[in-house]
Amino acid sequence: MRTTATIAASLAIATLAAGAATAQAAKPMEKCYGVSQAGKNDCKAGAGTSCAGTSKVNYQGNAWKLVKAGTCTTTKTPKGFGSLAPKA
Repeated sequence: MRTTATIAASLAIATLAAGAATAQAAKPMEKCYGVSQAGKNDCKAGAGTSCAGTSKVNYQGNAWKLVKAGTCTTTKTPKGFGSLAPKA
């Protein structure tokens, strides 16, 4: 009987953990250009780069970072606000 209870408890914990992970993974995100630090971008950093982690300068306008949806254009940097489209 004790083994059955232990297994049931383990399954319940695993189910809750999986649900929490799914909820966290489903959080809406958006690409935000011009907000990443040098070498910390998620992707797209212009010609001659391979992608993630290749931005050369802080707040590079053509490099993006994933941020929580709805926060990009209100993210302030020393070079201005984040953008939903690449910056020149």
